[in-house]
Amino acid sequence: MQRRTFLCCALITPCVAAGQPGFIDGSRLDLNLRHYYSNQHTQGDTYLAIRKDGRLTPTRLRETWVQAAMLDYASGYTRGVLGIGVDASLYSAINLSRGHGRVANGGDRVLVDSDGDAIPTWSRLAVGALRLRLAGSTLRVGRQRLDNPILRYKDNRALPSSFQGVALSNQSIAGLQLDAGRFDRAIPRTGTGSERLTSTFGDRAVKADSISYVGARYSGALSASLYGSHLADTWQQLYVGLGGTLGDRARLAVRPAFHYYRTRDSGQQQLGFIDNQAWSLAATLEHQAHGLTLAWQQVEGNEYFDYVWESTGNYMANSLYSDYNGPNERSWQLRYDFDASAYGVPGLSLGLWHAKGWGIDGSHYQGDRNGRHAGYNVRGLRGARHEENGLVIGYVLQGGAWRDTSVRTIVYNHRAHGGQIDGSYDEVRLVVNMPLRLF
Repeated sequence: MQRRTFLCCALITPCVAAGQPGFIDGSRLDLNLRHYYSNQHTQGDTYLAIRKDGRLTPTRLRETWVQAAMLDYASGYTRGVLGIGVDASLYSAINLSRGHGRVANGGDRVLVDSDGDAIPTWSRLAVGALRLRLAGSTLRVGRQRLDNPILRYKDNRALPSSFQGVALSNQSIAGLQLDAGRFDRAIPRTGTGSERLTSTFGDRAVKADSISYVGARYSGALSASLYGSHLADTWQQLYVGLGGTLGDRARLAVRPAFHYYRTRDSGQQQLGFIDNQAWSLAATLEHQAHGLTLAWQQVEGNEYFDYVWESTGNYMANSLYSDYNGPNERSWQLRYDFDASAYGVPGLSLGLWHAKGWGIDGSHYQGDRNGRHAGYNVRGLRGARHEENGLVIGYVLQGGAWRDTSVRTIVYNHRAHGGQIDGSYDEVRLVVNMPLRLF
């Protein structure tokens, strides 16, 4: 009986050793200064639009130039059985390119007014959460950044997105993380407030009250993930992920990765009938500085494999500029990665890829049968295809006053055929992050 009592006490007593930092002395304040520049040109029959003389006028150019600042505060925990902490992040951005003819397609990349002109500055509370810790469990309530196969914050603009709700995690067992959450609002990348949840590829006029999920992730020599989620009155989704590393990179290592999503309609079927599965299988060969990846991805179903807007809840191998997630689409990717640290230049890296998708066919879509809402506009897609080439070069400073400052250049081109949704573009992006520890 005494041994059982001791075990129960050990499970509920927080790991607060003498001298461990508390709420104030465990706090930290970080500032990340991000410089974001993008120059995008359309090709073929793809056009962007600007508002001119009260109407939309086609254009082939979009330029985005933003200076952003992200101030992140995280407290420590109060001492006692129940630890209490807070997270708060204030984001702000300044539009450096404000020419009316440069800011195309409304607020897709920057915040604009009703005339489509860039607003000079905008700010928002991106994170504001109360943390409660009991033993190995942490409960977060409020605005927060998430990173799981269902909801993962999106960070491909000047500022990242976040979500509002409740998340519970437990890491009592080494290598195993248990997750559960319920979220009802998204804080968009180019907004100042929050908005209701919607899908990424379906009818954006359809809103969902919440998304809930529960899952587990194990990390070790082999890794495995299993998640289930429910977008209220829209869909239910299952995710399975498997991966690992075999061998030693100094000689030769193989990293296989498998991802699988199963999506079906639920509740009031706001986006109509949904029935699809999507999976990808990738293998990466690594030898010292070099990595070579070959990936195959497949969608089985007459609508898009979809996820919540403002998230990247998509762990599939071919989630690149395009997601390669069209109805019945097949795709492959060949990628080469280089880490120059093996040659005495730590911090320098390079990635080069080519991907191609084909067989996109939504002509058999029946999601609106029995009077349901036609959630996906895919019937015109038959034999659609696309391909892209990309190059990313990055460097992270290894020392000095600006240590950990990163510079990344991305160059890509994408060509769409037969109405594929992502269009035909050439783009160059330059992203500089300067993280500063204030205390």
